[in-house]
Amino acid sequence: MTSKMENIIRHSLDALMDDDSFLPNLKDKTREKAFHSLLSILSTPNHVHKSFLRISLENGSVIRIPAFRVQHNDTLGPYKGGIRFHQTVNEDEVVNLAKLMTLKNALHDVPFGGGKGGVVINPRNFSEKELHLICEKYVRYFADCLGPEKDIPAPDVGTGEREMDWMMAEYKSIHPGETYRGSFTGKSIMNGGSLGRREATGKGVYFSFRYLFHNFLQENKALLDANRDNKYVQTALKLKEQPLTLAIQGFGNVGSVAAAEAYKCQYLKNKIIAVSDHNVCLYNADGLDIPALIKYTTEHNRDLPTDETVLAGHNIKATIQNRDALLTTNVDVLILAALEDQIHENNFTEIKAQVIVEGANSPVSEKADKYLSDKGVLIIPDILANAGGVIVSYLEWLQGRETQFYSEEEVYSLLFDKMKSTFNTVLPQFFSDPFPLRQNCYIHAVMKLSSILYRQGKLY
Repeated sequence: MTSKMENIIRHSLDALMDDDSFLPNLKDKTREKAFHSLLSILSTPNHVHKSFLRISLENGSVIRIPAFRVQHNDTLGPYKGGIRFHQTVNEDEVVNLAKLMTLKNALHDVPFGGGKGGVVINPRNFSEKELHLICEKYVRYFADCLGPEKDIPAPDVGTGEREMDWMMAEYKSIHPGETYRGSFTGKSIMNGGSLGRREATGKGVYFSFRYLFHNFLQENKALLDANRDNKYVQTALKLKEQPLTLAIQGFGNVGSVAAAEAYKCQYLKNKIIAVSDHNVCLYNADGLDIPALIKYTTEHNRDLPTDETVLAGHNIKATIQNRDALLTTNVDVLILAALEDQIHENNFTEIKAQVIVEGANSPVSEKADKYLSDKGVLIIPDILANAGGVIVSYLEWLQGRETQFYSEEEVYSLLFDKMKSTFNTVLPQFFSDPFPLRQNCYIHAVMKLSSILYRQGKLY
């Protein structure tokens, strides 16, 4: 059974196969063989590392925890990708996320390849001491394949700067005298991390939406007028001039930062009427008090309030709903900042949003993506929207190598310039042809990887 990522790569190569301007020296049977090679290379990982971490718990028992490190492709540079701690982690998921990282870096011209890691745990079920041991063991078990010039992990679901600090410290102890600052990114500031790294993904997620609806639509009126028959142009123009209602699934590092950016945005008329986490959905048709919710979650283990008495006590006006109710809320814009496959074949017909921004990786299933795209729903895909983390990870890696550090303002300026460059590459083509934005992004990424693989002589 082919995966979603393999299908995307295959469709991208099919589109490029018929484009005579792409790799024009390859013709007929030679072209067919080269494209067959490209599909084989890009749809499979270079390495899949798997182990079972032996962990001694504080109660005296010993458990074995499955752990993965997948290295998909290093054509553009060292492998790069987060490590997630979650009970649903599995090998197929990590492989697909590593493929996504390869293509994401290619799309945004970040000189890294794609990797991903995972540990099959619910971190809430472990003490701080046990989590520290899990981080140490992860680095020990995969020590041979990690390093600043080999494979550079970062935080993901269930991990953060604390875990990256622990892991870098273990890497340093295993490799005395070697360069270590660039072995992990997403570290704390005092431990060599970059200012703005924690907020980077969330800021990039909202920026991708804001740039499209404020900057691009304002600056490209002639392009839009010339393509008014395009269903995505029609969706964008319909929403461009009106106040927009937003719902945000996930209120962790990505969702809460995106919410804060939307709340204070002076360029668009945003009103966030629903947010959710793993426990609850909070709804207020007049708009939620995002600063108050962020203050509460900061003080209460990142969880949203689940009790009306608590809401009243913190002067937060909201109706408590089931967490999944957010997805089918009647809003203009849905920002998905939780986990994979949140919109799928069992609920996609109930989605009312006309714009979906993928803050998480693969939150819309393949069938749902096709159904919604066919209806003209404008989906800003993960590969485009949530690249802020890896872009600033690259900046952190550079700063660690040079031991010179950027200000927070410089980091955000470099981040937004990099994202704007990508938007200005893919958006004009997107609004000029019938492909969904996701497919446009993947075609650009596959085109870059294919060109370099061809120039390196790796297709024969």
